[in-house]
Amino acid sequence: MKRTHVIFGGLVLVVVALVALVASKERLLARGTPLFLELAPVDPRSLIQGDYMVLDYAVSREAGIPEGGPVADGRLVIRRDERGVGHYVRSEESQPLAPGESWLRYKVRRGRVRLGAESFFFQEGHAEHYARAKYGELRVAEDGSSVLVGLRDADLHPLGGGPLSTDPDAP
Repeated sequence: MKRTHVIFGGLVLVVVALVALVASKERLLARGTPLFLELAPVDPRSLIQGDYMVLDYAVSREAGIPEGGPVADGRLVIRRDERGVGHYVRSEESQPLAPGESWLRYKVRRGRVRLGAESFFFQEGHAEHYARAKYGELRVAEDGSSVLVGLRDADLHPLGGGPLSTDPDAP
């Protein structure tokens, strides 16, 4: 009887943790500030996973964070322009944010600066549609955590048919 209670209690804890994680991401999607980051996409193909893009954000290169160095986490300071496109300002956290600036968390892993979602999966055969992507659309929280919402073209029109997309040409 005790063993059953322990197993059931552990299961409940796992479910509660998963629900909390999903709720935090949903909250970020709903309340996060939109931010567009310029992309330098690479378009690989995986036989198992189908078509996808590996996303390389321009601010990752601009930051000058040493790649291949020790594992590091931190926050970049980003300033949005009038279109909502984020531009790198600095990587130091010692100064307070100026008006119009916000944090964006990063991690250095396996020699690459990672800002969050580094790949975007799409249905096989739709690579040409997503090849127009010039910006990644993120939702960013006040602490700098972010989630990739979708891709945008050079005019910031959404690509794809995600839940937040208004793309009439979505595949």
